[in-house]
Amino acid sequence: MRAAATPPWADVRDPAGAGRVADRHRASLDGDTTADVVVVGAGATGLWTAYYLLEADPAIDVLVVDASTVGEGASSRTTGWCAARFPVATETLASRYGAAAARELRAALRDTVVEVGGVTAAEEIACDFAYGGHLVLARTPAQSARLAEAVASARRWDDEVEPLDADEAGTHLRAAGTRTAAWTPDSARVQPRALATGLARVVEQRGVRVAERTRVLRVSPRAVVTDQGTVRCRHVVHATGATPPGVPGTGRAGAATDAVAIATEPLPAPVWHELGLAHGTTFSVASRRAVHGHRSADDRLVLTARAGAPAPSGAHARLRAALVDLFPSLATRAVTHAWRWPLDVARDGYASVGVDPAAGLAWTHGHAEDGTALANLAGRTLADLLTGTSSALTRLPWVGHRSPAWPPGPAATAMLTAAAWRAAWSDRTEQPASRPRTSRG
Repeated sequence: MRAAATPPWADVRDPAGAGRVADRHRASLDGDTTADVVVVGAGATGLWTAYYLLEADPAIDVLVVDASTVGEGASSRTTGWCAARFPVATETLASRYGAAAARELRAALRDTVVEVGGVTAAEEIACDFAYGGHLVLARTPAQSARLAEAVASARRWDDEVEPLDADEAGTHLRAAGTRTAAWTPDSARVQPRALATGLARVVEQRGVRVAERTRVLRVSPRAVVTDQGTVRCRHVVHATGATPPGVPGTGRAGAATDAVAIATEPLPAPVWHELGLAHGTTFSVASRRAVHGHRSADDRLVLTARAGAPAPSGAHARLRAALVDLFPSLATRAVTHAWRWPLDVARDGYASVGVDPAAGLAWTHGHAEDGTALANLAGRTLADLLTGTSSALTRLPWVGHRSPAWPPGPAATAMLTAAAWRAAWSDRTEQPASRPRTSRG
């Protein structure tokens, strides 16, 4: 059986409606119109922004437009790791913005995981949100040394983290070759497609208009030109992440590299008893090109990794090899889904959020693998910025950060691909000679 090229939750059912989510399409924009705020992109970031704008002021007229449909973009193809993470190290933030600012961002990220869980519960969004913490595994001496440094760093910034030996790690997850590990409570699992469709339902009930199959052609000051009409507005929020690769007028600073993921068939209870991974717990390997994983609500094991730009042929096969290397007992289990999606990566690695008052343009870029939590933090921050609210969020160090532009076209692709190959080469050289080398790039 050939693996499906979509996530297993691609046709998840919405308890609030009939039929598959993919069948519940909304109308396109019907000619010219007006709005206070136009949000470009009906993924997690755009929908969280609409949600918090209405929380701040229920009278704001918000229109969300998307070239496809709610829940069809990159934010719904991620594996739903909602964690207190940021794409660059806290020390890097501190060196540029100061220790106090870096510490405030760490606290905001920890709060974000709780915020997502609280809102999904309060709004009755059935998206399989489950707290379980995050486990990082070290399987080579170099990984153990790197993980020890990461634990020491996390504690300096008030993060709760517990170093573990191999036996202690086995109480969370029994993976082959584990030497040391670290566990933090600041992580949860969420089903991203159901989160997006649930958020769309909630904001529509509050008066937000959502127009699907409406492609934005250009963003100009106070106007959004689409293939279905022009919208005059006070503010535009560019919230498309890595898809599409950019819209004229948005000043997008990111470039796209691919992530790949696989999901096994649903595994029976005895297998999960052997592996020891609880619902809600996520994990990763402390390699240069980290592999992340979790147990889905329907008991699949899901693995993902950054692959390059674009993902090279055989990337899914290499991820399957990594799965078996971690869990040899799964060698005979079927991989039923194998998919990919683009990650929005800034040239300097930073995620950023901001508003240009003169142009009426708000934006957020560079979420990379950390988008599930950063989408919520970005939505709350953008709502404060757009409503003129001075808050702790608007003073965080990622607000107003400007990443340098990527070179055009093939040059950016070459740089991203080279970075992926360097990470893969480092991982191969760090493997002990006694372990077969299962990855070749």
